[in-house]
Amino acid sequence: MTVLQDCAKGVLMLALVLGATTACRPFADSDSGSNGSQGARDWKVGDCAGPDTSESKDGFQGLDCDDPKATIKALEVKDGEIFAGAVECPAGTDEIISVKVSFGGSSGGGIPSKTICGRNLSGDHPGDAGAGGGQLVVGDCVSDEAEEVACASGGSKVIALTKTADECPAEADAPIELFPSPGRPYDAICVSST
Repeated sequence: MTVLQDCAKGVLMLALVLGATTACRPFADSDSGSNGSQGARDWKVGDCAGPDTSESKDGFQGLDCDDPKATIKALEVKDGEIFAGAVECPAGTDEIISVKVSFGGSSGGGIPSKTICGRNLSGDHPGDAGAGGGQLVVGDCVSDEAEEVACASGGSKVIALTKTADECPAEADAPIELFPSPGRPYDAICVSST
């Protein structure tokens, strides 16, 4: 019984220390796909961001949309996901940014708080179906190794994304079965080589 009480006291002390640290220091959001940092921000659809390499080579920071450094605009703002495969952004998403809340201002990691589905402000849109980037969607193309490729460079066309190969439509030539991944809504890529 004494061991349990001592353990409970230790957990309570840790919670109090973390609570005090959190109360005394502001949260820092770390925008990542990526791990750049910026002050706490309430992201909304239509907000813009640009590169922030001060703390990470692929970091982002919130910017005004008319700022010449802005490169993406938020199409959708979703809750943060621990498993990257669980994020489902809308078609046309070119960049996915994971905004993480870190304690004590550290931008090297943190708890995912938001996911920003961003579209490039330039005319370059790798997230469009068939362009070879973004999330895998119907209309994209994949190599035999299930890597997304631009349809113009070859590959098989994705006609459906299903949980099992048995669920693929009849026109699927050779479904590609994937190793299950937490949160990903599909485990089979139904493709057609025609």
